[in-house]
Amino acid sequence: MKKHIPNIITLLNLTCGCCAVIMALWGLYLGSFLFMAAAVVFDFLDGFSARLLKAYSDIGKELDSLADLISFGLAPSLILFNWYYNSGHRYTFLAFVPLAITAFSALRLAKFNLDTRQESDFIGLATPANAMIIAPMVAYADICRLHNMPSFVNVLLDSVWFIPTISIILALLLVSEIPMFSLKKKRVSFREAPLFSSFMIIAVIVLILGMIFIPHQNSILETLPPVISAIFVLYTLINIFAQIFRIARKPS
Repeated sequence: MKKHIPNIITLLNLTCGCCAVIMALWGLYLGSFLFMAAAVVFDFLDGFSARLLKAYSDIGKELDSLADLISFGLAPSLILFNWYYNSGHRYTFLAFVPLAITAFSALRLAKFNLDTRQESDFIGLATPANAMIIAPMVAYADICRLHNMPSFVNVLLDSVWFIPTISIILALLLVSEIPMFSLKKKRVSFREAPLFSSFMIIAVIVLILGMIFIPHQNSILETLPPVISAIFVLYTLINIFAQIFRIARKPS
């Protein structure tokens, strides 16, 4: 029985992803984000349980990729699609640009299964990190819109070119050759992993400052989506700039 536990958890990831898709199509962006966040938890737990129980299997690896494609590829694509399509823009054909995230997520996951370089860290932006940039950002914009709160995030998302542009950028990052550290590391020292350790310190600071300074109407939990999105944007930028620094330091 124990050999099936990781796959059952993976199926819970997939189920949450399906719910996130439905919520996105209904325009319930906060609900879609919450189901996606639950999928992230299950995505972590299936690997953790497989290591704990020593229940590795080829079918589990493939099933994990299929679940991730729905939860972290299709769901965030549809969130951006639905927001843009219902924003009343004249160029509604641009609403389909975010679907590139689904296509490139599939390509990334296929490459990941075959790439032996990504056993401990990643090459390119991981699909869960990509989803945690998109989903909480749109969820917060929806909260601001419902409460009639002015927000820079809403100004960005409601502009004609932001969603198509950010969709292309994120899609390309998914299949890029930029090394990115994994957030599933065990306890490490600053000397062993300075980039990871620095990011964790910055993430805690951003979390605290966000909870204090981001305005909210009802619950302080309303500040959580923009903080999560900001943390994963920082994660991506730190890795990009670290790669630029590595290239700059290489002797010509």
